[in-house]
Amino acid sequence: MSVPPSLARPAHVADRVLPTERGDFAALGADPVACGWSGTAHAPVVLVPGFTGSKEDFLAVLHPLAAAGFPVLAFDQRGQYETGGPPPPEGWTLEAFAADLLAVAAVHGAGAPVHLLGHSFGGLVARAAVLADPARFCSLTLLSSGPAAFTGDAAGLLIAMADGLERLGLPAVWAAKVRHDLNQGWQPPEDPLVRAFLEARFLANDPAALAAKARLLASEPDRTDQLARVAPPTLVAFGADDDVWSPRIQAEMASRLGATCVSLPEAAHSPAAERPADTADLLAGFWAATETSGSARNGEGRR
Repeated sequence: MSVPPSLARPAHVADRVLPTERGDFAALGADPVACGWSGTAHAPVVLVPGFTGSKEDFLAVLHPLAAAGFPVLAFDQRGQYETGGPPPPEGWTLEAFAADLLAVAAVHGAGAPVHLLGHSFGGLVARAAVLADPARFCSLTLLSSGPAAFTGDAAGLLIAMADGLERLGLPAVWAAKVRHDLNQGWQPPEDPLVRAFLEARFLANDPAALAAKARLLASEPDRTDQLARVAPPTLVAFGADDDVWSPRIQAEMASRLGATCVSLPEAAHSPAAERPADTADLLAGFWAATETSGSARNGEGRR
């Protein structure tokens, strides 16, 4: 699970409620001017958290990204932590999560294209959103996210988790998850506030939404070739020690996408929490470069 290094709000990072045509979404945002940026603002950024995560997974990168000139927003997906609301009209499908993301992007970008980052399961949602409406995005970053469903024992654990959520409920599944993770060598965070947050966040999820995500992670087909035909400039980034989708699998996906590929040292599955300074520098540099190259191409087209 993604573990924020601290729950302290960095300077000028604020809680928000974002109204959209598909309902309200809990978010964290940071404004470039408030964070010290004095130049022309870059395109806005939307950050999508993963399976059992939340907007807080990005806490440590929000201020530096805004200070680099990017109006940045991280949001809880429908049914995740502080975003409630009814089930989507389509049911708990990947297309429904993508439609929510498109609604968030439309509001945060004020109708203009945004930079999009999806972490882990959020990367599958981001991919579905780009496939649905590629013009909405000026870049795509897949952070510790793979090309398709988990396989083998990992897929079996996800199906068991989904079944447990439906039969036993969130508290029992949380207890089982903690036991499993400890047996796999997970070290709980030393900060008692962060430990309490991890449990409270898990228990705040909509169990139907969480079960649906687990089943999607165990069944999503490989849509990399489809994405390659429509994707904006793309970055595939991951921790060198990622133990969810392997670095090899993610690097192969990047090659198929023609994407920039970066392995972050001393990081595993959550670089934004584990190596926030390096991750923020990488993202800001990539996004700024895509805007510069895009402007150059647009200029050539007009001449």
